[in-house]
Amino acid sequence: MRRTDPRTTGYARFALETPDLTEAGIARMAERWLEEDRARADLTGLWSLPPGLRARGSVEAQASGVLSGMSAAVAIARAMRVRARPRKRDGQRVRRGDVVLELEGQARSLLACERTLLNALMHLSGVATATARVVQAAARAGTGTVVAATRKTLPGLRDLEKSAVVHGGGDPHRRDLSSSVLLKSNHLALVDLPTLLERVRSHRKGAHPVIVEVRTAREAAEAVHGGADRLLIDNLTPRQVRTLLRGLERSGLRRKVVVEVSGGITERNVAAYARAGADVASLGGITHSAPALSFHMVVRPAGPSGRGR
Repeated sequence: MRRTDPRTTGYARFALETPDLTEAGIARMAERWLEEDRARADLTGLWSLPPGLRARGSVEAQASGVLSGMSAAVAIARAMRVRARPRKRDGQRVRRGDVVLELEGQARSLLACERTLLNALMHLSGVATATARVVQAAARAGTGTVVAATRKTLPGLRDLEKSAVVHGGGDPHRRDLSSSVLLKSNHLALVDLPTLLERVRSHRKGAHPVIVEVRTAREAAEAVHGGADRLLIDNLTPRQVRTLLRGLERSGLRRKVVVEVSGGITERNVAAYARAGADVASLGGITHSAPALSFHMVVRPAGPSGRGR
């Protein structure tokens, strides 16, 4: 890259093997979701379907996009003792009509977990698909700008949503408040920046990056001189970002920091921010407002031994 590459400076390191993304962690989440829906007390299935009836199910995409949430879907099925065989992997592109998962088990159990399973696939694939669109738009600028998520995630789903961002080709950004120091406008409203940075330096241990929100070239220079590793430029236009970064270049400070832009960034304007000089463009919309990618389940009878009849 022509600028500091955030991928070589430890930017947004996110271990996909977080506690919530281990097999045991996902299984616990699946149990919570099934309990929320009272899946084992499904009155419709219990009162209408014979106990020995077996069924097969095929989960099919109803739109094109990027798949995510397969590990969660499989965990939901297994929690209900339904056999699950993935036909597609997370991160793969799917088209309308593609079968992504095959299921087999007791009909009552299969139908009881149908909605929970589809909800997980639809939401997480929606996040991956929304991310992929923004990544593709940013790539048109040809600058290598990274598209990153934020902490604007749904409670209890952060790790799965951030993994969906990765499946869509984006960067998950910091996982939580312990991942880095981020001095934003509300911190600066309470204590001046030099004092904040001095206090951070006195406590800093390890490689936790220090990020400072700035709005002017003067603030940016002050942050770099004070030891900031990264700058967060929030809610400025691409032209304003370009002007700010030119000021840093004239002072010889630009290559010393990673520059992230945020605030109002969309699929439509991300390339303009990339051309303005941003190393990273972060946006919450790819997690908190991603449209679901539609899937449905087609169910048919299966024989006691698993053979269709």
